[in-house]
Amino acid sequence: MPSKSAGIIAYRKRGKVEVLLVHPGGPFWRNKDLGAWSIPKGEYADGEDAEIAARREFAEELGLQLSVPLIALGQVRQRGGKLVTAFAAELDIDVRGIRSNTFEMEWPPRSGKRQAFPEVDRAQWFTLEGAREKINAGQRPLLDRLEQLTGGE
Repeated sequence: MPSKSAGIIAYRKRGKVEVLLVHPGGPFWRNKDLGAWSIPKGEYADGEDAEIAARREFAEELGLQLSVPLIALGQVRQRGGKLVTAFAAELDIDVRGIRSNTFEMEWPPRSGKRQAFPEVDRAQWFTLEGAREKINAGQRPLLDRLEQLTGGE
């Protein structure tokens, strides 16, 4: 069974709609850009509520608790089979203040040394056009749904 993730697209209106994307941390993603960015999201278990999981993952990846209402954007399937359930929230966040949780992995490979890396190494606001270039291709339909919801402006 494919894994499931839930996440939140934060958006703001500054002339045009802008969306907040995050770049994954760790050595594998260090030099990757186009197609590497994502909505803040994370996996959740069967029986767990997707909206609760999306709020938890947003807090873990950005260090911010959300109390604003969320708008359901539905699901998309990424390459590899992961099912992503997404929500939208209109808010404005200063990305300079994000604080991501960390994960640990052996690095360099087969070295026996474990290092901690941030789950998210940066967050940035993008126009919808810019976000379409940066985001994981499997998540692009979520941007289209958000554009329909907001009128793109």
